[in-house]
Amino acid sequence: MTGTAKNTLGAGGKSGAKDMGTKDSAAVGQLLALLESRYAMRVIWALRDGHAQTFRLLQDSVGGITPNTLNTRLKELRATGLLHHDTEGYLLTTTGIELARRLGEMTAYAPKWSASQGRGGKPR
Repeated sequence: MTGTAKNTLGAGGKSGAKDMGTKDSAAVGQLLALLESRYAMRVIWALRDGHAQTFRLLQDSVGGITPNTLNTRLKELRATGLLHHDTEGYLLTTTGIELARRLGEMTAYAPKWSASQGRGGKPR
């Protein structure tokens, strides 16, 4: 299959041996919508080491984020139970830590994906 990507999705765009139920599909959609929010994944990633970060430190860690955007993301991530704020700063909750761990799996995948892109960002 040179030059083409293999589609691993089955009929109806669903993958895997077992189709996702409506509830599972809705949950995945909700999580993706949250993570698609500008800088949401970067905030989670910046907090993944378990050390509390103040607003300013977090803004520096994320890089390029305006105070308004960071404040909005922090409110959203707190409302969804992925992070909390204490006297030391912002920290991931247990749920947030699990999500960060799963996002961490990208560190093994990303170099493989990047190498497969070849010149000009086109798949080989």
